[in-house]
Amino acid sequence: MAAVLYFLEHRLADEHRWLLRHALRWGLPGALFAVQRALGGNPFAWVIAMLGMLTGYTLLAGLEAWLDRGQRRARATSASSNPVPVTEGEWPRLALAPVGPPAEIIELQLPAWQTDGGSLSDPRGGRVDYRDGAYRFDDGTKVDGDLARAAFSPSGRWFAAAIDGDRGVTLRDRDRGKQHRVRGWRLDGWYREQPWLVRREGDMPLALHAVLGEDAASD
Repeated sequence: MAAVLYFLEHRLADEHRWLLRHALRWGLPGALFAVQRALGGNPFAWVIAMLGMLTGYTLLAGLEAWLDRGQRRARATSASSNPVPVTEGEWPRLALAPVGPPAEIIELQLPAWQTDGGSLSDPRGGRVDYRDGAYRFDDGTKVDGDLARAAFSPSGRWFAAAIDGDRGVTLRDRDRGKQHRVRGWRLDGWYREQPWLVRREGDMPLALHAVLGEDAASD
């Protein structure tokens, strides 16, 4: 059957080729089983049958690959004759396209700490008084701070007060009316009018929303 497929492939009808190929696939195990029975069915006979099955199916896979060579060639020709259209200049544009988010150099503006206590000047006007462990604004807002150490952001949107012996910070967003008491972090600086914090000197600073585990807040 293998010889018929090899030498008479082009003369056979499709259904005949299909029958011969399936006959080889399923006939080989039966033939080898008969061989091991003829050899006595002992372990040596089984070894001979297994080796014959390994060799036979390897040759059968090679024969089927050779018989299917025309189909693979036709598919390759069809793919090459109908390529995916690519507009002029698209590949250079794709090759030069940036990968990932754009890089950004962050330079923090150091906080201008005021440590003399008493009264502070508010960048938005008015005064802030430090009394009884808290900073008190003219509008009645109170921000706790057990140290006389405080700072405004450059535009005055944020107010920061040191707590826990300078091992924490209270931050008030005056535009949103929100206050955050963050322990174990220190204010390292301001960037785009947002506070950036560090745990200890030399660490990489993180934005407040990253420390709180929140999404970045829009300005």
